[in-house]
Amino acid sequence: MTVNAKTSASSANTWRDLPAAQQPEYPDTEALRAVIADLESYPPLVFAGECDLLRDRLAAVAKGEAFLLQGGDCAEAFDGVSADHIRNKLKTLLQMGAVLTYAASVPVVKVGRIAGQYSKPRSKPTETRDGLTLPTYRGDSVNGFDFTEAARIPDPERLKRMYHASASTLNLVRAFTTGGYADLRQVHAWNQDFVKSSPSGQRYEQLAREIDNAMNFMRACGTDPEEFKTVEFYSSHEALLLDYESALTRVDSRTGQLYDVSGHMVWVGERTRQLDHAHIEFASKIRNPIGIKLGPSTSAEEALQYIERLDPEREPGRLTFIVRMGADKIRDKLPELVEKVTASGAAVAWITDPMHGNTYEAASGHKTRRFDDVLDEVRGFFEVHKALGTHPGGIHVELTGDDVTECVGGGDEIFVDDLHQRYETACDPRLNRSQSLDLAFLVAEMYRDQ
Repeated sequence: MTVNAKTSASSANTWRDLPAAQQPEYPDTEALRAVIADLESYPPLVFAGECDLLRDRLAAVAKGEAFLLQGGDCAEAFDGVSADHIRNKLKTLLQMGAVLTYAASVPVVKVGRIAGQYSKPRSKPTETRDGLTLPTYRGDSVNGFDFTEAARIPDPERLKRMYHASASTLNLVRAFTTGGYADLRQVHAWNQDFVKSSPSGQRYEQLAREIDNAMNFMRACGTDPEEFKTVEFYSSHEALLLDYESALTRVDSRTGQLYDVSGHMVWVGERTRQLDHAHIEFASKIRNPIGIKLGPSTSAEEALQYIERLDPEREPGRLTFIVRMGADKIRDKLPELVEKVTASGAAVAWITDPMHGNTYEAASGHKTRRFDDVLDEVRGFFEVHKALGTHPGGIHVELTGDDVTECVGGGDEIFVDDLHQRYETACDPRLNRSQSLDLAFLVAEMYRDQ
């Protein structure tokens, strides 16, 4: 992998001539330029070959041979880069992956919303409290969460902090996933602190016993595959801050092609997917697997234009459509998209994001989601694909490995009155560990019934 800032800067910066939504307004452009120059000299966070491998895995999803589990924080925080936070998130995804692989009998591609998800698009550029209007909080990569003038000024130095926080996170994730922690023989250990208090923990423990028995049987037959000892785990985030993403775009020395080495997969969000704007232009230049969030206003014609712009070669694994319609709209809005994209011959992976279309404000003022709405959107997603004979490729969820109280419902039920107890998110409400496991079991059942 060559680190050639000049080549990457000139080839990946065509977006600069186009309108770019949701970019911070930095008061000091010289400081921003200095930060970008530094970032261009930093080593890659991921390697082009890993991005290619994920594209192969997502090709299997697009062809109906695998299922994508993509999950993690709505917005990571710099103070969340601790071993406990990262391990708990990874543990939850590993447990969900074990449930889906075993209970649905399907290979699961595991991708974290992790090591780069420090930025958030916002519906309004400013926020007013008690007569004071300040810039809105756009994630730790841009400004501070505290409602003060100093905290809310966009600071380009935070882009370097995002790089270092992402590097630390990836370093630990790689250690966990290759150093024995992710060994399938650890299925019980991932659950030790959880099984006594939680119905989903007890259900998981029963499944872990079944996995154990199956592995003991295989060992007795003389088989102990290496695949059980480590896990492939990939990183992804929304490619929102284009100064950061293009500074981390490199020319791959093997192929001469551009890769965004800030993460294995990047996606373009619902608020930045305008076809003639900067984010789609940037995504069209890089070889990473690309996701596009499609909300309820997306037309089939737009979906086909995204394919034309981002996947002209119709390459399975290149393009993932992450649909976020809302439980009340998914059954009406999704069928035409899937029908027309399928008829075009494009091989995209279809993923459901059942979180973003189901947010509401509780009487307490907390932004929350009902677990039942999340589940209903997933159910609607499966129903549409079953009716059309197409493949429900996966789920994209905001979750944490901590016992937060941010979404209402689930087997270990959280009530509206409980939200204040551990409401820790800086942006959107996340499923806690118990709700995440509940979801994995329910998704496995839906997948089996396809």
